[in-house]
Amino acid sequence: MRAQDLTSAITAVFIVGMVWFRTRMHYLNRSGLRLRRAGRLYFAAVLAVLVAGWFAAPPIGRSVWPGTGADSTIMRVLWFLATYYVFIVVHRALQSRRIEVFGTSEPP
Repeated sequence: MRAQDLTSAITAVFIVGMVWFRTRMHYLNRSGLRLRRAGRLYFAAVLAVLVAGWFAAPPIGRSVWPGTGADSTIMRVLWFLATYYVFIVVHRALQSRRIEVFGTSEPP
């Protein structure tokens, strides 16, 4: 694995952690929290978008900025950061519909 790929992989893991901690902070005043079904789908979607970005970001970067020689690492990191911000909006949409990512038990 090249050093640039390792940097991108570390960034992806960091983003997953940031999404987890930011989402979890909204449920701090409860004890015994578990990831609900919606939460499992939510984090599966985070991982799917990150994996898609791993492969899609470099060609997209080269097509958008062909003359700059956009480095694949930079494009992946930008994709990963965009994923973080998109999932802030997704979590707010879930909250507005009263769908919990973390909860004490599954709803009936």
